[in-house]
Amino acid sequence: MRVLVIEDDKSHAEYIVSGLKEAGHNPDLAINGIDGLHMATEEKYDIIIADRMLPKLDGLAVIQALRSSNNKTPVLILSTLSNVEERIKGLKAGGDDYLTKPFSFGELLARIEALLRRNTIESEHTVLTAGDLEMNLITREVKRDGKKITLQNREFRLLEFLMRRPNQVVTRTMLLEGVWDFHFNPATNLIDAQMSKLRQKVDKGHAKQIIQTIRGAGYKICGD
Repeated sequence: MRVLVIEDDKSHAEYIVSGLKEAGHNPDLAINGIDGLHMATEEKYDIIIADRMLPKLDGLAVIQALRSSNNKTPVLILSTLSNVEERIKGLKAGGDDYLTKPFSFGELLARIEALLRRNTIESEHTVLTAGDLEMNLITREVKRDGKKITLQNREFRLLEFLMRRPNQVVTRTMLLEGVWDFHFNPATNLIDAQMSKLRQKVDKGHAKQIIQTIRGAGYKICGD
């Protein structure tokens, strides 16, 4: 499980990150709100743990920015502010749970597991398939014919975008906006180069080519 920890207090950050690693998870750390927001936007995380009071950008502002961009990653807020009004502020800003400092690591893990269960139940699909290609959105594992495929983050997002639209022609404009968040044409072969790398990993060695080029239109993934 990939976890983003946004915490500026060194001792708390080390405590959380070390505990998550020992529990078998893969944590990343940001020590201020701006870096945390950037990482949460650029990378795919299963859950975010964010301190309420952060330098450069407040924790609630980070959450509000994520929700306004339709980022639905569950967020657990950590705070020394324990009164009811602060809890309400945190939840109204888009937080999914609120844990008051100091806390036991066992409770932190229990809160994380509860949020992930809730998120999994609420998700319409946690596994995408296209023929013998399978993508698990929770574990971020991709397999073809049972064999694991290792993808970089952008490759994963590109493949996910295609797999959510099986047998549908996806234009370059759709990919630029949906995967790169570009609302202009960068006038480069960015998409073609990235698609070539993705095909090498997904289709090489297989008789059937799942990712197809639709000349003059874009790309399509065969879901049959």
